[in-house]
Formats: sequence, C-alpha cells, structure tokens
Amino acid sequence: MKENGLITAYLLDGKGGGRRLDWAGVRLPPEIKPGEFLWFHMDYSQPDVQRWLREESGLEEAIAETLLQEEIRPRVAVARDALLLVARGVNLHPESDPEDMVAIRMFVEERRIVSTQRRPLLPVEDLCRAIDKGEGPETVSAFIADLNGRLVERIADVVETLDDQLDALQNEIMELSRYDIGLHRQISFLRLQFIRLRRYLSPQREALTRLHSERLSWLDEIERLRIRETADRTIHYVEDLDTARERATVAQEELFNLLSEQLNRRSYILSLIAVIFLPLSFLTGLLGINVGGIPGAESNLAFWIFTGVLIVLGILQVLWFKSKRWM
Repeated sequence: MKENGLITAYLLDGKGGGRRLDWAGVRLPPEIKPGEFLWFHMDYSQPDVQRWLREESGLEEAIAETLLQEEIRPRVAVARDALLLVARGVNLHPESDPEDMVAIRMFVEERRIVSTQRRPLLPVEDLCRAIDKGEGPETVSAFIADLNGRLVERIADVVETLDDQLDALQNEIMELSRYDIGLHRQISFLRLQFIRLRRYLSPQREALTRLHSERLSWLDEIERLRIRETADRTIHYVEDLDTARERATVAQEELFNLLSEQLNRRSYILSLIAVIFLPLSFLTGLLGINVGGIPGAESNLAFWIFTGVLIVLGILQVLWFKSKRWM
C-alpha cells in the first residue's frame, strides 16, 4: 500500500526478517544496530518521493536524479564504496505485456538501500513476502543477489513460455499446405517480443557481469558468486532469445515460401489457361472479321462444325501439355 509514494520500507534485522516503517520512519530512521540495515522502496513519480530524494535523503544530486529518471537502461556504477544499480524485470501483472520490462533503480550503501520504480514488479513483492516470513536476505550483499536472482527467475519463465509458443507455431507451419496470414501475424508478434526482451536483457547481462567484478567492502564472496551465477543465467537467456529470434525468422520465411508457392501455382494455372485459349481466340477472331469470303458463311452447320473443331483443338492442347508434364 503506497503512502504518498512510499511502496514499502523496512528495518531488516540481519536474520531474514524485518520491521516495516512508514514515512515518519523514512524521514527519521530508527537506530541501526550491528547487522541491521534499511531498505526504502518508493514510487519515483510521486511528488513527496521526488522532494525527499532531492532534499532529505542525503544523496548526491546526480544519484537522486538517476533514481528519478523515467527511461533508463540497466547499468552499474560504483563510487566511494556505494553502488548504483539499474535492473529490469518482466511485467507479469494482468493486462501488461511481459516484454514491457519494468525498471528498478537502487542506490546501495553498507547500511542502507534506496530503490525506486513506478509500475508494480512481482520480484519485489516476492521479496517483501519473504521478509515478512523471516526468510529474506540477511545482509546488504545478500539483498542485491537475492533481488537480481528473483528478477532473472521471472524472466526465465517468460522466455520459456515464449519459446513453447514458438515451438507450437512452428509445428503448425510444418503441417500447412497453404499460406495463413493469421499464423504470420502471430509469428511477427512473437518475434517482436523476443526483440524487446533482448533490448534490455543484453545491457542487464553486462551490468551483472560488471557488478560481479566490482570490489565493495560489504559485498562478500558468496554473494559475489551468486551474482556471477545470475549473470551467467542472463547470458544464457540472451542466447536463447537470439536463437528464438532466428527460429522465428526461419518460420516467417517458411510462410513466405508457402505464399510464393501459392502465388506461383495460381500464376501457372492462369498461364496455362491463357495458352490454351490463345489459338482458340485467334481462330474465333479470324473468322469473326466482317469481310466477304468467310468459309461456311452460307452453311447452317458451319457454326457447329467450327465449335467442334475448337473443342477438339482444346482437348489436343491439354493432352500435349500433359505429355510434356506441364500440367
């Protein structure tokens, strides 16, 4: 429940649990005992949050503006034993597109974490539930590793779901005998989702890889290895997205081939019809000129004889085309 932009705030006890704080606790934090640390998580679009970050948080102006920035790509910056981390997670809330990834911005110090977002993010909600149960992170470094791990887990679910959808569409295409514009649109939409996901996952992979290599006094070796594992998984998902995008391209090409084959078949049939009727049209045109001397002009049977000749000529052409395997 947001209170003037405050999504949630905790005084974490260093044992996996924590006590929730309100705005008063954010503005005047309680005494921090050894092993404890603070986490303030806010909606940066709210005026109270913007005012607090710029005037009361004690953060440098550049850092505060980064936490308030609307459009931002995943990245990592380190200064004076503090960490600025921007990451993204998939948007799995109802009526949202998974590839429309939500950014979370975090400024991390040894005893305090300040993070911002605008739209809901399920990994953050999962983390809050874990803290309420006493199963949350016990240190600041564990918090960073845990949150990034949860972000990647949700991304994995989306990538696997999209991959399964692509498999199903490819199987449908293999069974097609003619072009299907509905399948073409589905493939195009799926390919667009792969591209959008990769757009943010690629810099996030680089950010996590850099985070693993940074030397911060509060980032212990075990959590560093967890971050490295998360970075490796992100690399794997980026590679999966690249492969899926190529598969979607191949699927589109298969549909284009079906369309081209269908058009060629129709053009071929029209060409055959035109070739069959070309000599027939020539004969009817020749005998239809309005000049004297037309053979059979005085005979009552001439029309039927000529019609029979045209039919026989048409049949002979069809038989000749079949003997040449043109039909």
